[in-house]
Amino acid sequence: MKKDVALITGASRGIGLAAARQLAKDGYRVGIISTGPQERYPDAVAALKADGAEFYWFSGDLGSSADRARIAREAVQTLGEIRILVNNAGVAPKTRTDLLEMTEESYDRVLGVNTKGGMFFTQLIAKHMIGLSMEGRVKRGTIVNVSSCSADVVSLNRGEYCVSKAGVSMLTKLYAARLAPEGILVHEVRPGVIATDMTTTVQEKYDRLIAQGAFPIARWGTAEDVANAVSLLCSDQLAYTTGNYLDVDGGFHIRAL
Repeated sequence: MKKDVALITGASRGIGLAAARQLAKDGYRVGIISTGPQERYPDAVAALKADGAEFYWFSGDLGSSADRARIAREAVQTLGEIRILVNNAGVAPKTRTDLLEMTEESYDRVLGVNTKGGMFFTQLIAKHMIGLSMEGRVKRGTIVNVSSCSADVVSLNRGEYCVSKAGVSMLTKLYAARLAPEGILVHEVRPGVIATDMTTTVQEKYDRLIAQGAFPIARWGTAEDVANAVSLLCSDQLAYTTGNYLDVDGGFHIRAL
């Protein structure tokens, strides 16, 4: 039998790559979406090949309407029936700046990829999924949005990132409500402090917070921790759940006196 297809954005490294590798191990053919061609990411390609993954590579800027349309078209033409979409692509501010000094340019860039890109790429793939469902060729689809604890936690020196991830959380609810009648489930994963390229510049800060007990599970999270959550949400184990989020943050969300 032909394997089902999972399409993962921002999958050349970090959380996206870990999710792609895990879904490949779960038996999916995986579509990797990144900003550049696979030649630019030899480590990612080597890891996927070492896993024995059946993968296909698509590149472009999800902040661009033209690129989104092209990538969606190429993915469907190459892979056929897409059953899983993992919206992981995201950028952080180039410079962490006090809220009162944030520039419109930085705001537009971060929301353009993290929120607008996810909004309209989901729209394209959801229409594809609906078409397959109507033809009776796919039982249902699943969409998983990777947001962040920053959807709910204030960071005054990267306000645009917080706003973008709060937007992703609302997109989860909106699409969950719209697509449930179509048999498509929508979930959200909220990573906490995860050891990736994005957090290397603030490692000392988070090392200190972990040592001070800010996280009940006193360690850095890993990309694989998040990938395991994505795998669960893409399985058939949560067929009566949609529009919810799963914290993968070592218990950081717990309020305590």
